[in-house]
Amino acid sequence: MPEGVIRNLGEQPLAQLMQTHGLKPHNLVVASKVQMTHKMVTRAIKGRRLSPNVKCTVRDAFNLAASTSHSVSELFNY
Repeated sequence: MPEGVIRNLGEQPLAQLMQTHGLKPHNLVVASKVQMTHKMVTRAIKGRRLSPNVKCTVRDAFNLAASTSHSVSELFNY
């Protein structure tokens, strides 16, 4: 891995919000209207760098599962 490349950016605000709403990664996968994997959700929670598309997919699934309207910037701190 090249110098300066950070893969994990630490637990994201998404993790705390999921816990607050009593959600597991499976709840987001089921709620998603597009194809989504448990691995995508797990990476999002752990702070793995995600593409803007995947971030939006996770946001949409979270908002559907939790009946909220959070923005990407409220779920991810990078």
